[in-house]
Amino acid sequence: MVHSFGVPNNGIVSRAVAAAAANIKRRSTQSSLGRASKHYSVSVFYSMATEQDNEIEDELASVQKTLRELKSNISTQSKNNFLLERDVRFLDSRIALLIQNRMALDEQHDFASHLEDHDGTPLDHYPDGRKMQQYGNLFFLLQSEPRYIASLCRLVNLSEIDTLLQTVMFTLYGNQYESREENLLLTMFQNVLAAQFEAATEFGSLLRANTPVSRMLTTYTRRGPGQSYLKSVLSKSINQLIDQKDLNLQINPLKVYDELIATKSREGTLPPGFVKSVTPEIAAENSDVQAIIQPRLEKLIETANGFLSTIIDSLETIPYGIRWICKQIRSLTKRKYPQATESAISSLIGGFFFLRFINPAIVTPQAYMLIDSYPGPNPRTTLTLIAKMLQNLANKPTYAKESYMIPTNPFVEGNKQRIQHFLNDICEVSDFYESLEMDQYMALSRKDISINITPNEMFSTQMLLAQHIQKLAPEPTHRLRILLQDLGAAPKQVARALNRPIQLPLFSRWETTQMMGGQQQQQQQQQDASNILFTSPENSITQNDIMYMETKSMFVQILRSLPHTQKLCTANSASLDLLRITEAAGTAKDAQLVSKGIKVRTMLEELEEAGIVSRDNDYEFLVQEIKQELVHLGDLKDRVILEIMSLEQVFKTIQDHNNYLQSQLETYRAYLQNVRMQSAGTRHIAATTATLLAKSNSNKKKSTGGPFRFTHQQLEKDGIIVESEVPEYRRANIFLMIQSPITGTFIISLHYKGREKPILEIDLKLDDLLEKQNEHTKSLDLEYVKLSVSKIIQLLNKSFKGKNSR
Repeated sequence: MVHSFGVPNNGIVSRAVAAAAANIKRRSTQSSLGRASKHYSVSVFYSMATEQDNEIEDELASVQKTLRELKSNISTQSKNNFLLERDVRFLDSRIALLIQNRMALDEQHDFASHLEDHDGTPLDHYPDGRKMQQYGNLFFLLQSEPRYIASLCRLVNLSEIDTLLQTVMFTLYGNQYESREENLLLTMFQNVLAAQFEAATEFGSLLRANTPVSRMLTTYTRRGPGQSYLKSVLSKSINQLIDQKDLNLQINPLKVYDELIATKSREGTLPPGFVKSVTPEIAAENSDVQAIIQPRLEKLIETANGFLSTIIDSLETIPYGIRWICKQIRSLTKRKYPQATESAISSLIGGFFFLRFINPAIVTPQAYMLIDSYPGPNPRTTLTLIAKMLQNLANKPTYAKESYMIPTNPFVEGNKQRIQHFLNDICEVSDFYESLEMDQYMALSRKDISINITPNEMFSTQMLLAQHIQKLAPEPTHRLRILLQDLGAAPKQVARALNRPIQLPLFSRWETTQMMGGQQQQQQQQQDASNILFTSPENSITQNDIMYMETKSMFVQILRSLPHTQKLCTANSASLDLLRITEAAGTAKDAQLVSKGIKVRTMLEELEEAGIVSRDNDYEFLVQEIKQELVHLGDLKDRVILEIMSLEQVFKTIQDHNNYLQSQLETYRAYLQNVRMQSAGTRHIAATTATLLAKSNSNKKKSTGGPFRFTHQQLEKDGIIVESEVPEYRRANIFLMIQSPITGTFIISLHYKGREKPILEIDLKLDDLLEKQNEHTKSLDLEYVKLSVSKIIQLLNKSFKGKNSR
């Protein structure tokens, strides 16, 4: 007879039982609506929950911990990149004015505030403990009930959406590899898309305008899983194309005509009176132009077909979230427009998948860290043409503004069925509602749900909610309204230097077990679960089932804690001496393990007394389930290791992108300081280059202005020298000297060992380098060597940081 065990106290099993009970209760209430009454068994809930066990310290636990840390790092770095990209976008829009020196001095100071970092600032501006608890309640509600965020995203304007997206994508649902947060985020997208379709007046306008919704979709694709997919699928094809620097596939007749004129002019074969400026129509009719375009067109279609095949073959690696969004687009389109053709529906799906996700990475691969440097003019043109062809294939093609693309129609016609089949296949993914439901139930009993959030994110979200509260929560009894009333007025935004992130614990004000009486409330929840499990006539889960699951759980824990006990079981034998395992645990040095050994021995005896297991057959059925669980956990470890290897590449890509963005900001800092000094009239070169060199060479203690010495070998190894005409046998004796006598001005001299005077000397302005970078000029020609523009800027920023960055 079972007499000493009710709903077990074991953390994982108790949470599994509570989740199963709640699931059963929900399904029993839905049965009256004719829905299926089938429910998850405690066994299924247990199997999903046991992977979260933090009590064990074995190889599986170790790799799981590594995986959790890696996922957390990716999420954190993704948020950092989003913020940096936002800064870079703003600065890019202003840098042209700086280069042309058309920005007012007061604007420059505002501009500078975007670039300044401050450390060591006191953090006494944060809300007090009571307020933090209220914010924790608010953000738990927002996270667990995505409809509020979905409505808010539709209500804000474009100027506010980036700030909200930062909070939603990278804070509220920032753990990109945690199923609960990811599925809640997708639920929010479903709500947003449903409202977008409901409000649509024309089929052709759906998802195409630059709206907060389209910005959300684009931002979602830039998260870790999307970045990883793009790198693994597109990087090789793009780099192979970029390596063919001389492959010119320009098919615009007007531009080809200009190429023809330039070639004939260089060769001196341009006939007298030849018209150099013609209309696109005349250029297209020119026989020489047609002869040039035809082979290019064939090669372009061949290349585009290669890209398309690579993308289609990657179906199984497309991130689940992106596929699920495509599925919602298809479902909502069929509901809103039941007469829509499959081709029209596919064009909407393709509009998201290609326009928002694939094509931006093809057109600007450097921004997605798919390549190491900017592509040359020819590859850049080819990539743009391929993106246009893919877009025309995915959408209904239109050539109103680009008639020169009409000859690529064979690519579109030849791949119509292929792309439609692919876009339909993208949508064939399962839903996550059952697993999300379990995660939500289990979340109520967890004490470790938290988000990494800044004060300004808290305050701005609170302010936006308050502005739109009448539409979000019109009734006085709405929970969102109650929480906002408790918080009061939103504080003002704090200075950038004060806006340091904090860890905000999340819990529900209404269901939490962390507040007063939490333990009693938890016991009541467990009792309620027990009542549902043991008294509901429509389910078959008994108290014996619960104890059986806990017994199995405890044996698995013991075996994981004492790996040598697994030797008692061989792969080819069904034997597993459970009694010897309890003895091994009971005599261990670990007090907790001893307690488990004693307890599991008692439970085994009670199960035997109840007739659930039998010593006569060596507990055969229980042994088989324990072995299956161990095999599952062993396979899980291998899967976790493979996932770690994959995500390490993702993290490296994101870090590389972060380094790139940081270097961009450092460049802007240096240039801004340069311009500000110029405006103040403090920049004058008062000495000749020779005098400056003499002074620098006589000063043995190098100031922040240099000079710094770099060998040819070192610069070549770092990729700064991209081409060199210096003979191999002389390169060991060649070095560069760089100094910055005045902010923003650099003197670069090329030296040969043993010679007093430099071989070459140039006076270089940071303005010049910035203009070259903005024009995507790849190299700086110093006669004997060519330097990478982007990398020499990085070297200058690094070497003269103290002088040029502040």
